[in-house]
Amino acid sequence: MGIIGTGFMGRVHARSARLAGATIVGVAGSRPDRSQGPYASADELIESGAIDLVHICTPNHLHAPLALKAIAAGVAVICEKPLATDAETAALMAARADEAGLVATVPFVYRFHAMAREARQRVARGDVGRVTLIHGSYLQDWLLRPEDDNWRVDPEIGGPSRTFADIGSHWCDLAEFVTGERISAVSAQTGVVQRERAGHAPVLTEDVVTVQFRTAGGALGSLTTSQVSPGRKNRLFLEVAGTEQSLAFDQEQPEKLWLGRREGSMVLVRDPQTLTAAALPYSPLPPGHAQGYHECFEAFVADSYAALRGERRDGLPTFDDGARAARVCDAVLASAASGGWVEC
Repeated sequence: MGIIGTGFMGRVHARSARLAGATIVGVAGSRPDRSQGPYASADELIESGAIDLVHICTPNHLHAPLALKAIAAGVAVICEKPLATDAETAALMAARADEAGLVATVPFVYRFHAMAREARQRVARGDVGRVTLIHGSYLQDWLLRPEDDNWRVDPEIGGPSRTFADIGSHWCDLAEFVTGERISAVSAQTGVVQRERAGHAPVLTEDVVTVQFRTAGGALGSLTTSQVSPGRKNRLFLEVAGTEQSLAFDQEQPEKLWLGRREGSMVLVRDPQTLTAAALPYSPLPPGHAQGYHECFEAFVADSYAALRGERRDGLPTFDDGARAARVCDAVLASAASGGWVEC
C-alpha cells in the first residue's frame, strides 16, 4: 500500500493499514522532506508499480486528480471525503473506478459502529415500522473563534462547501445507510459566523447549515450541522422515528442505542451476546470494553482490503456513495443560494 498525505488523517489511515496487515511501501507528503520511502512525490508512488492500493488523505482539491491518476494506473483507491469538490467530478471518478473494475472506497466510517449496524438491521426487519421522520445534527466547535483556521476554509483548496461537505456528508450517508431511505429533495440555509479568519478575509465557506429534506419513501427530515457550536466536539446524532418505534444513535456514546416505544423506552448496550448477526462482526471486544473511532476506521480499512482480495463485505462505502454525497452537497448549496427546494 501507499499513502498520500501526512496529516492527521494520513496517520489514521496508516495505523489502520498496518493493523490490517498491509505493507506500506511509501508515504508521499506535500514536500519531499515530508515523504517516507523511496518515492519523492505522489505521482512517483502511484506510477511505481509497487502498490496494489493507495490511500489518498490530502486536501480536498487533490482528491480527484490523484484518484483518477491511480485508477488510470490500475491501482485501487481509498480516498477521503468529500470525494470531489463538485458532484460532476465525483460521478466521473465513480464511473472510472467501475469501468476499471477497481476497488474504490470512501471512509464513511460511522457506518462501522456496531450500534449503527444494529440500528440498520432493526429498521430493515421492520421493528420501527414505516419510517416517517429522520432528524439529527452533527456539531463541532473547532472553528469557533476568528483565530481558528484551517485549509478547509479556503474554497480553492477545500471546495465551495466546508461544514456540509466535511461533516454533513457523514450524517447524510449514515442516515441513508441506517434507514434505507434516499434523500430526494432539500431546502437549506447556510451561514458564516466568523466572516474573517487568520489568512482568510472574507470567509466564503459556511460555518453552519440547516437542512429540511424529504425522502423518496415519503419520510420528512431535518439536519443541523455546525463547526462553531461551543462545547460540541464531534457530536453526530441521528434519530429515526417510525409508526411502531424510534431509535437514536449518538456517536459520542457509541456503545448505546436508544429504542423508543409508546409503552416504554430502553437503552441497548453493545454486547456481542445480544447483537444481531449484522452487527456482530463489528463488535470485536467484549462488553464493557469501549469501542470507538479507531475501531470503526480499522473495520472500514479491513473491509476495503477484503474487497481487494475478492471478498464482499456488506455496507462497504464505495465511490458511488462518495458521488451520492457530493450530489446531496451540491443540492444543499443550490438550495441555499436560491431559497427554494432542490431535488437530489
